[in-house]
Amino acid sequence: MNDPATTESYDPKTTTLLSFSDAVPGFLDGSDTPRAYLERCIETVEALEPRIQAFVTLNLDGARAAADASTARYRAGRPLSPLDGMPVGIKDVHETEDMPMQVGSPIFENWSSGWDGACVFALRKAGAAIVGKTVTTEFAFATPGPSRNPWDESRTPGGSSSGSGAAVGARMLPAATGSQVRGSILRPAAYCGAYTLKASYGAINSLGGFPSAPSLVHVGFITGTLADLWIASHAVSRIAGGDPGHPSLGGPATLPRPDKPRRLIRLETAGWAATTDETRVAFEAWLGTLADSGIEIAGRADDPEIEAYERDLVTLREVIALILTYEGRWPLAMYAEREWDRLSERVRDRVVAGRELAPEDYARALEWCIAFRARHDAFAGRADGFVTLNQVDPAPVGMAVGDMVYGEPSSVLGCPALNLPLLAVAGLPLGVQLMGFFRADAQIVAHAHWLVHAVRGIAAPG
Repeated sequence: MNDPATTESYDPKTTTLLSFSDAVPGFLDGSDTPRAYLERCIETVEALEPRIQAFVTLNLDGARAAADASTARYRAGRPLSPLDGMPVGIKDVHETEDMPMQVGSPIFENWSSGWDGACVFALRKAGAAIVGKTVTTEFAFATPGPSRNPWDESRTPGGSSSGSGAAVGARMLPAATGSQVRGSILRPAAYCGAYTLKASYGAINSLGGFPSAPSLVHVGFITGTLADLWIASHAVSRIAGGDPGHPSLGGPATLPRPDKPRRLIRLETAGWAATTDETRVAFEAWLGTLADSGIEIAGRADDPEIEAYERDLVTLREVIALILTYEGRWPLAMYAEREWDRLSERVRDRVVAGRELAPEDYARALEWCIAFRARHDAFAGRADGFVTLNQVDPAPVGMAVGDMVYGEPSSVLGCPALNLPLLAVAGLPLGVQLMGFFRADAQIVAHAHWLVHAVRGIAAPG
């Protein structure tokens, strides 16, 4: 198996990560088994983990037992779901009955509730093999963990779903869970050359884990293929349900058929000013190929309403910072009262900032979000979606987790957003973001499916 850290440059037309969906026909005809597939994953984990450091905890015995049970079901012709037997990593912000949840903090060292979080429970019910817990930053926003980018070990895999991005990008696993408040699914996927869907707010149950800002947090998957991304997201959403008050994902259980978008709105966002020239050039060239293929691309210079939306995207940075600081007052303030000396400076700073916010500040921020979402929704019917970047540059050198600016809008909007690893700069992955409309996840995934076929030069199914 190729080791991207030493033998490859990232090429969006030819680079492939692990696919679980492609292996399933072999499970059904007996030429392969989930246990054999898992052992191939474990071989890669054992070879690369000392360098990539994607995992906090491994449970290989538990994964093997799950893979053996899955193998027996395939032999009997009764798999539980399209992801039965899929090896999966769990971001260490989700509870697991058989491993600790430590959220990157010494306060939670070896802590376990003894129960599965909602997404983990659903994965087990679907037949997945839980391989281990992946590295996250302190409380999913502060001190980075040790994980390395598999395409260049001197660089970050992004945060806070850093271990999940690294494990999938290194071909250790076909899928791993993530969570996002400001960009922590989209950015690690982009840095590591993987796919992700930050589904519509509430579509994938987030209960049973560390309580990041509740009005902004989204649970999702980082995967090696678009097909695996959809089947994992859909199955978990249907089994665990959405968050209270929110429906599960609609659409088919398998990847929606490709659907060519007619019109996309390109967004610069607040991130454009910080975006490197090489990244801008690559993105603009790709937009040109979309236009050449007959897709209309509209931007801020073409429509005053898009220009107004772009101005909102600059203000949004202040609004999201206020919301997550206010909503983090619990439990961070409680931890600070008991364990001040075991918190990093960044966590302490957020605790102090949270004390200074009044309920009226939070109320004004929420009202702004309502108006902004209405502006976004007004484009429905006028465009099939929005296209922008997921990073200001390729993964930066060092362990700082990178600029989250491109991930913030979809978290505030609660709309579906994907990372599509369709570009490269200097041999490193560059992610394109496709954003849709609230609860229209299957439709934007169908558009993403068409774009992936177009970039890889594969004719889309008719």
